[in-house]
Amino acid sequence: MKKNYLCRLEKKSELIPGIFDFTVYAPEISHTASCGQFLHILCSDKVFLRRPISICDVYGDFVRFIFEVKGDGTKELSFKKVGDNIDIMGPLGNSFIEGEYKNPVVIGGGIGIFPLFMLTKKLENPTVFLGFRDKSRIVIQDEFSAIAKTYIATDNGSYGYDGFAADMLKEYLRENDCGIIYSCGPAPMLKAIKTISEQADIPCRVSLEQRMGCGIGACLVCSCETIFTGVNKYKRVCKDGPVFWSSEVIL
Repeated sequence: MKKNYLCRLEKKSELIPGIFDFTVYAPEISHTASCGQFLHILCSDKVFLRRPISICDVYGDFVRFIFEVKGDGTKELSFKKVGDNIDIMGPLGNSFIEGEYKNPVVIGGGIGIFPLFMLTKKLENPTVFLGFRDKSRIVIQDEFSAIAKTYIATDNGSYGYDGFAADMLKEYLRENDCGIIYSCGPAPMLKAIKTISEQADIPCRVSLEQRMGCGIGACLVCSCETIFTGVNKYKRVCKDGPVFWSSEVIL
């Protein structure tokens, strides 16, 4: 059973309207966390259920996570002030990295880019594709660019590639070798990436975004459909994931 800890909020900023960047003092979590894992956060006494938020980065005794205000829970969390304690359970889930592959590609969209930052730091010579709705929603581009060759796509063409990040990936693969694809983002994006990876015969790891209740595999709220049969047909994103091989899951 994972423990929960009271973690002091050390840094807080609002990157763009509605997206907050928190760093907490959490040595018990930071020293055991792997890229791809998440935190289960009690946002407020006013909100009963915890909220799952991906780990963006860890350094020393500190854990960084970035979230978008999407409901009552994350809205309450955004009100936290530097010096406040936040009740956090974690780290939970599995890791992106299984095995070693050359020429990795990392691709994410929207708030799905945040768990990819720690991963990108761990990989050797990765290529990164990040997708956003428009120029006004682009965040932490400079941080990704500082550690990897990074390309940006916007749905409306207001910055970078005009179109979806998945389309940019497809064009890239026509002329470049790739040993593995790591991805996180909205379901339509992951479905497109799964198709692209299968057509190119490239292994692909996908991190799924699902609503969760308990965060530890007991309530089954976050179950996702897989290619397996019988009792293994549905997997728990919180416990069996959140990262899966794309060939395993039905998107």
